[in-house]
Amino acid sequence: MDSLTQFTLGAAISAACLGSKMGPRKAVLVGGLIATLPDLDVLIPFETRIDQFVYHRGWSHSFFIHIIATPVIGELLVRCFKSLRNHRKRVWATVFLCLTTHALLDSMNAYGARVFWPFHPDPVGTGSIFIIDPVFTVPLLAAVAWAIASSKWSDGLKKVLAVTLTFSFGYLIWGLAVQHHIHARGKAVFAKKGIDVNNVQTVVTPFNTLLWRVIGQADGQYHNLYVSLFDNDEDAVVYTHSYDASLVSCVEDDPEYQKMIWFSDGFVRTDLIDGRIVASDYRLGLSPTYIFRFAIAEYENGVSRKIPPEPIVPSIENAGTEFGWLGSRMSGQPMIRVSEQELLEGQDATNAEGC
Repeated sequence: MDSLTQFTLGAAISAACLGSKMGPRKAVLVGGLIATLPDLDVLIPFETRIDQFVYHRGWSHSFFIHIIATPVIGELLVRCFKSLRNHRKRVWATVFLCLTTHALLDSMNAYGARVFWPFHPDPVGTGSIFIIDPVFTVPLLAAVAWAIASSKWSDGLKKVLAVTLTFSFGYLIWGLAVQHHIHARGKAVFAKKGIDVNNVQTVVTPFNTLLWRVIGQADGQYHNLYVSLFDNDEDAVVYTHSYDASLVSCVEDDPEYQKMIWFSDGFVRTDLIDGRIVASDYRLGLSPTYIFRFAIAEYENGVSRKIPPEPIVPSIENAGTEFGWLGSRMSGQPMIRVSEQELLEGQDATNAEGC
């Protein structure tokens, strides 16, 4: 999730657990800072931009590392704040919750987190909440603002924090339940339309949990299906994207490409763009605005040359149109996604012959 959400969630948990002992303002600051610690792995000097992409949310997000870190941070707090010295167990529990809820929240994005490292080194990601979701964040932000404005602990603040945290974690469960429901509906639509897919993944669309993108993976292509909780599936539109699978032979031995395959569970497409082979994780973002897209090789006349991975910044030129489409589809109104339809209509096959 975004840094503001992570700070706010930790702050709310800390205020609820320690606010009566050290005061709500101090508790907010302590919890917010602890919840930010796992993301300090961005300061690690990774070798390539793809390393920075796939290894962020690594060991620092592991529940097992949090178990080790909890007594260290907890004892530091106990020694720094006199008001906490008789509440060691409560302090340790708060530290553990601030750390693990950060990792848990990240593991519910499509990006995922390596929460079981080192015993299970792969990232875990459900894709059931977007990296920015105001329905999740705003209530927490309001509760934390209340805590900051309160000079003393009160029963009113206690109730606000309890209700807000209950709502927030209920919202996460809601997202998982809706995702399971939409996933089944998406697979049924593919089957009814006679579309054969090898793998299906369902991820939420930006800023909500009402509209979902069901991705059906096939050889050399994938199918996008956008399903709202309020849709009539008889009106379902499938957008079929083809890509130049022959280019894979040019990069399949490249460690950078293999890292993307590992990280994305194989949901990577290759394209020849302006003489460069571009690899895209097509789970993240709305086609063709992929969030993680890298040029990894130069290509000419059947010959490729590896280059340092270069990220390609997503375009936002159609943001107004996209938000209009998103709002309509969230409410279940049938509507063609114009930017994606135009992309498919103007799509030219690449003349690359592989390597």
